[in-house]
Amino acid sequence: MRANQTVTSKETRSEPQVPAAVGTRRRHTGSLDAGSHSSPSQFDIASREISEKDFQCFQQLIYRESGIWLSPAKTALLTGRIAKRIRHHGLKSFREYYRLVVENGDERIQMLDAISTNETHFFREPKHFELLRSTVFPEWVRKADMGRRVRRIRVLSAGCSTGQEPYSLAMALLHHFPPASGWEIEITASDLSTRVLEIAKKGIWPAEKMHEIPPEYLKAFMLRGFGEHAGKIKAGPEIRSLIQFYRVNLNESLHLFSGKFDLIFCRNVLIYFNAQSREQVVRRLASHLSDDGYFFVGHAESLHQMGDVLSTLVPTVYRPAQRS
Repeated sequence: MRANQTVTSKETRSEPQVPAAVGTRRRHTGSLDAGSHSSPSQFDIASREISEKDFQCFQQLIYRESGIWLSPAKTALLTGRIAKRIRHHGLKSFREYYRLVVENGDERIQMLDAISTNETHFFREPKHFELLRSTVFPEWVRKADMGRRVRRIRVLSAGCSTGQEPYSLAMALLHHFPPASGWEIEITASDLSTRVLEIAKKGIWPAEKMHEIPPEYLKAFMLRGFGEHAGKIKAGPEIRSLIQFYRVNLNESLHLFSGKFDLIFCRNVLIYFNAQSREQVVRRLASHLSDDGYFFVGHAESLHQMGDVLSTLVPTVYRPAQRS
């Protein structure tokens, strides 16, 4: 932590207040009240075998809405995750639930929330953060000192899940570019799931997540709960103020993303798209990458087939392709 960086006092940081809202369950509101009160659902485990036709209906709907492609091998995943929504509405079959999601846009969002996979960690894939520390950040400083770039950093975290990725980036950036140095930092984070975005916006996680955060960042930027909120950690105000969260469907126009980004992180997201949707998503995102920006993907993802748009720096890290 740099000495000239503004943080709360040691006394304040050692006993932070975590809001009383921690752990409260989100209530589903709106017009979807049929069967959602006291009458038990007749949908039980014996009803969970979905027909091939019904699976294909959900498969095509989910693909149209999100670009996510569920192969037949994902049948158990689909049925297991939407079963709760079926019981919530007191429905008796997958067919009834399909009719509901076709007719009701709010429930389609709930369904997409249910089928989304949201595994994430702080400082996931450490080699990416080492590249930032050793190469990217010093390059930015040199260019700024030479008057070749402004002292402003814009970052996009696409598919941010419960927020660990954008908060990790905020900690790394604020550590290397404290406010007193004259740098501005702006982080845009998005996800398809409204459920995980609510968690990300609160910035509160179980305390066992602490071991994922470097000690110097943990001390400088995280708050510990106490009393009834013991066992939780919360992102401090310095890093929370840098991030704006939005619900964004990467399969649609990215009109919410204005301007260019110096860093685009889209890690462990593209694996859920088929080849066609994956290429469309990458091209949309790459159109928002600055001319000297960096595009990061997950360790199981590769963009080598898109050499007209992005060129490989190292595996999983790309730069804009040179135009002739």
